[in-house]
Amino acid sequence: MVQIDVTYEGGLRTRAVHGPSGSTLVTDAPVDNQGRGESFSPTDLVATGLGACILTIMGIVAERHGWPLVGATARVAKRMAADPRRIAALEVVIRVPAGPDGPLDERARAALERAAHGCPVHVTLEGKVELPVRFEWA
Repeated sequence: MVQIDVTYEGGLRTRAVHGPSGSTLVTDAPVDNQGRGESFSPTDLVATGLGACILTIMGIVAERHGWPLVGATARVAKRMAADPRRIAALEVVIRVPAGPDGPLDERARAALERAAHGCPVHVTLEGKVELPVRFEWA
């Protein structure tokens, strides 16, 4: 289990600390939701997680087979819904450049596409996940 500690800093900003590494990141509410929009919003992080997860899982498969993947990109377009405010759609476009020997063959492409659709974030967003929330008041 990985623990991430998030602290509200005021002004609709949070600071998150990744337990295993100590790395930090800051979120801001978006401008269209009363925020400053000076950093990723929480829903932006969901979109970011999807794109990063897809490329990471594709990278695992590519490295296992010796296929070039460096320079591949994922562009995630996030569309929000208003009532209730939520992510309505995450459209992902993955671009894979040709390697030094040219484009990947059909076998490699099919394996990488399967990997992309099987990334843990993609699978989680398609299904159900337990979301228990407990409050501890002072």
